[in-house]
Amino acid sequence: MKISFHGAARTVTGSKHLLQLESGKKILLDCGLFQGMGPETINLNANFGFDAREVSYVILSHAHIDHTGLLPKLVKEGFKGKIYCTPATAELTAILMADSAHIQESDAAHINKIRERQGKHPIQPLYSQADAQDVEQYFVTIDYATSYKIDDEVTLYYTDCGHISGSAAVNLAINEDGKTTRITFSGDVGRYGDAILKSPEPFPQADYVIMESTYGDKLHDLVAAPADKLLGYIEETCVKKGGKLIIPAFSLGRTQEVLYLLNRLELERRLPAISYYVDSPLSIQATEIIKSHPEDFNDTVARLLSIDDDVFAFPGLQYITEVSDSIALNNTKEPSVIIAASGMAEAGRVKHHIANNISDAANTVLIVGYCEPHSLGGKLASGVKEVKIFGEEYQVAAGIEQIDSMSAHGDYGDLLKWLSCQDAHTVRQLFLVHGEYETQVAFRTRILNKGFKNVTIPVLHQEVVLW
Repeated sequence: MKISFHGAARTVTGSKHLLQLESGKKILLDCGLFQGMGPETINLNANFGFDAREVSYVILSHAHIDHTGLLPKLVKEGFKGKIYCTPATAELTAILMADSAHIQESDAAHINKIRERQGKHPIQPLYSQADAQDVEQYFVTIDYATSYKIDDEVTLYYTDCGHISGSAAVNLAINEDGKTTRITFSGDVGRYGDAILKSPEPFPQADYVIMESTYGDKLHDLVAAPADKLLGYIEETCVKKGGKLIIPAFSLGRTQEVLYLLNRLELERRLPAISYYVDSPLSIQATEIIKSHPEDFNDTVARLLSIDDDVFAFPGLQYITEVSDSIALNNTKEPSVIIAASGMAEAGRVKHHIANNISDAANTVLIVGYCEPHSLGGKLASGVKEVKIFGEEYQVAAGIEQIDSMSAHGDYGDLLKWLSCQDAHTVRQLFLVHGEYETQVAFRTRILNKGFKNVTIPVLHQEVVLW
């Protein structure tokens, strides 16, 4: 048996890991889009590093676009197998793919107007909305804690990872020549004590573990509660300065957590009476799907639902769906909070909001999750004084702030806790993926100190024989 790493290898995005069995069968774990990789992004997404027609089936960990966003391209290039995932992941992936296609088509149209003025050739989106819809026919949903026999060689068992609704660790039992090999792929590991979701579950003993490492060198700041920090930025920017607080937030996961915190502040009668906007049609769809899966909520949210039938809504909240209304937000001078995708500020409506507000010192851009260093959000977080958006230069005068403790990714304490259910001497090899290389090197040391003997940090397209 072999495994090769075709994404999220010494980078955070583009999750794709290909298992090849002795029978020739090929199992793809995730099929994610590379994001925020600067000029390399287009080429990375253009080339899988394997033949889509040869993939037997796909197993998804969760719906985030850096884990699912190249499924339309995979199908477009000839994949015809089944795609296994949890029920929530199937629903959420469908809307995320459609939105990704729409953003690509819209951004390409916007950029091509500029390129036409510059005398350059037009660019093409990676895939269309029709390509995205084509994927849905291949979904097969599997519940958590259900032993599902995919075929005579492969059995799948999902355990909750607490990252987003429907997120799961992929636990495989693979039978070859009378021998069973157990492989676990973490997907993305959430946080213990998350504001909304249940904590990550223990998983069955594995021979091989493929593990994310996004925050493998960090502990999240818990000195101040996220709600109090969020309130502080609202009061400073909107109440004191009369400006706009712009929050780039993934439509799935982070937007709901921000809304949940704002709801709690409202219930405590601490939320300032200003306008709050969610400028994302996708966020509306995602929130409705998440609300339809209360089995993923932790006990605190379950109790809150007994007195508040919608923990993601509060007075003053407005959802923006029409493009014309989104544009109008840029023309208004009223103090407001604008939550818009994407979380890395790399695509979507939030780029327009940042472009229109970044040069005004009264405004603030609040980063509430991980951003690739080369993404717009990552550049802003690094303290740059000038950014290029849609091919044009903007001076950064607005405040740039961060709340790291809102990340849906576990820190190294959470990751080590998730791994603690394993007998380190039984795990033959552990592969670190989904992380920056320096972070992975630091996390590798922590894992070795826990008794694991063989920890590998693969490079892109590296192939390893599992012994």
